[in-house]
Amino acid sequence: MKNGLQWLVGLAIVATLAACSTGTRQPEWTSQTPPVTTPPRDLGPLTGSLAHPKSRWVPVAWSELPGFNDDALHEGWIAMITNCARPNAAFAPLCREVRQLSLAENDEQREWMMQRLQPYRVEAYTGPTDGKLTSYYEPVFEATRRPTATNIYPLYQAPAGLVPKRPWYTRQEIDTLPQAQAALRGREIAWLADPIDVLMLHIQGSGRLRMTEPDGLQHVVRVAFAATNEQPYRSVQQWLISQGVTKISAWPDDTKQWVAQNPQRLQPLLWSNPRYVFFREEALSEVDAASGPVGAQGVPLTPGRSIAVDRDSIPYGTPVWLASPGPALSLAKLVVAQDTGSAIVGAVRADYFAGTGAEAGRVAARMNQPLRLWALWPK
Repeated sequence: MKNGLQWLVGLAIVATLAACSTGTRQPEWTSQTPPVTTPPRDLGPLTGSLAHPKSRWVPVAWSELPGFNDDALHEGWIAMITNCARPNAAFAPLCREVRQLSLAENDEQREWMMQRLQPYRVEAYTGPTDGKLTSYYEPVFEATRRPTATNIYPLYQAPAGLVPKRPWYTRQEIDTLPQAQAALRGREIAWLADPIDVLMLHIQGSGRLRMTEPDGLQHVVRVAFAATNEQPYRSVQQWLISQGVTKISAWPDDTKQWVAQNPQRLQPLLWSNPRYVFFREEALSEVDAASGPVGAQGVPLTPGRSIAVDRDSIPYGTPVWLASPGPALSLAKLVVAQDTGSAIVGAVRADYFAGTGAEAGRVAARMNQPLRLWALWPK
């Protein structure tokens, strides 16, 4: 078992290092709305659900996928194997073969995909084929178990009596109403020194804390998404733009600089996003530390190989071919739909999990670029 754990850690570390690589090949497409053509005769029988509430899937040949012959598929295979811990019903019968190919060469994995899967271009029912790719990551912050002179901003567990899909207090009400504060008293997980860092954790939905305990012991824990107050998400960047701020480009560094120059406007900035996230604390084993947090599918995210999607367009557990020409990163690669997010809405829409830490955060902050997706569905 120990050797098996070391093998998994090794694979995950490879994926982490690959997550932020820029690559050299530029994905290519020539039209925003390519014509729908009749699939070639050699596609074979097409099976599976092709109609989804927010998207249609158009069968295509493998030759349509940009960079299909160039991707390091063995890195994407980590997400494929993780996917098999909780596969969807269509993919589950293939999991034995996926595991058997875990150490196969790229060419062998590619041949298996062509034999067992069918690519479908994901499209909106109306409008252009291209969508939007953004990115998220797992931040790492310093924290203390108890409040200190500097660490005065808490992260909370979900309060007792929180009802799913029923709105609770807004962010402003949580900060100002005695009844909201009373409901959260004693639910503190940790305390941070910067309110923008707390907001960043709320936006990203999870993170790691270098925790200092009351006895001085330090260790790293993960805070994972547990629930929200079921209030709408509002973009802080859009609020800043509405206030006439034009020089906010690198989140969160520019925002912190703006707050330092405008301390009297900190609370309106924070309250511009009424959504509030509650967390649960998780211990980090050696294996856990090599992978990302657990996504909505219920499996750990793989850096650079997991995406968040609108599940009304692409079901969780679906392998996806992703192509995006930059400018933050030029991507053409195998990923798996394993998460979701409140802002990830639409047919061709994805959030790319960049990994953990500062470098992944810089990638995530820069990424807002065109996207095309192909669902890889079992034949």
